[in-house]
Amino acid sequence: MGILVPAVLPTSREDLETKLALFEKMPAVTRVQIDAVDNTFASTASWPYNAIEEFQHMVKTEEHLPFIGRFEYEVDLMGIDAERAGDAWLSLGAVRLTFHTKSSADLSRLLTRMRTKYSADVGFLPDLVAFGVALDMQDDLGSLDSSLDKVDYVQFMGIDSSGKQGEPFNPRVLDRIRAFQTQHPDISVQVDGGVSLTHARELLEIGVTNVIVGSAILNTPDPIASAAAFDNLQNPYGI
Repeated sequence: MGILVPAVLPTSREDLETKLALFEKMPAVTRVQIDAVDNTFASTASWPYNAIEEFQHMVKTEEHLPFIGRFEYEVDLMGIDAERAGDAWLSLGAVRLTFHTKSSADLSRLLTRMRTKYSADVGFLPDLVAFGVALDMQDDLGSLDSSLDKVDYVQFMGIDSSGKQGEPFNPRVLDRIRAFQTQHPDISVQVDGGVSLTHARELLEIGVTNVIVGSAILNTPDPIASAAAFDNLQNPYGI
């Protein structure tokens, strides 16, 4: 699996499908992150929070996300109804859910419930669904201490305001990641927010597993070539 995970902050279902069709043309892309933002995390809600009835209909009719055999879907749940929303996204075919520390007053309990609900004894294979937690720039690293035994990965936010694409990368995240890895070297780390090609190089050098990239691909003249440039970072003799 490649290091690049394209992110989409959809304004509508049509917008989501258009961007997924673009990602489908990128050979290196096997996983896509969908940012689901309600208006508690950002002033403007993304899809499906701006079209709840449409989303509920998809869930009710057991519809799957497009290109379900092509992509592994990860959903960044930026909303106060994270558990209920997570159930819905899993029914559409998502296999990775990222919760934020503000997703619940008791994050450890939320993760325990989700792991119990989707364990092998209720029809899910143990490794079929992965759960992660996102650390916003303002979050104390110690806030995850009681939850780390329940997560498969930690996502560090590289921007100051979660839920918005195009925000500038804050290099302070590099020191935060180093400090975390010193204490928890075996936990997979990914970074989301403001990641450029230069930032991606720095992040990979300190052991980050995946970079979540939106604007640095989508807002370029040639998104397919931009995605290939990120993929080439895996090659020590690449650009």
